[in-house]
Amino acid sequence: MKDLTVILEDRPGALADLGDATGGAGINIEGMCAVTGGGKGEIHILVDDVGATREALEFAGMEVSGERDVLVVEVEDRPGTMAAVARKLGDAGVNVELAYTTFGGVKLVLGVDDLEKAQAAV
Repeated sequence: MKDLTVILEDRPGALADLGDATGGAGINIEGMCAVTGGGKGEIHILVDDVGATREALEFAGMEVSGERDVLVVEVEDRPGTMAAVARKLGDAGVNVELAYTTFGGVKLVLGVDDLEKAQAAV
């Protein structure tokens, strides 16, 4: 799976537009996080088919500003699980640059500075 960074205007309905573009193309967003600042929204979406997702978003006039491989870790839904995963990564010298969870099920999505080292650590 890959994380795409999408830049949207910070305005009512912009997130719905992203959902319309992906949903209309039959693309399922597996996980997401969004923050706003300076009149823009930075949206991270977890998807399987990067090519189709990029095409759908760009056709809708949305800027895809980044793409990265991410570590997706299945975790238990209980206190302390994120800490346990983050500790393993920290102990392995891996820096977490991005973190969010998925829809349905409990998976932690992590953008890290060394994916191979991170995969070995968890």
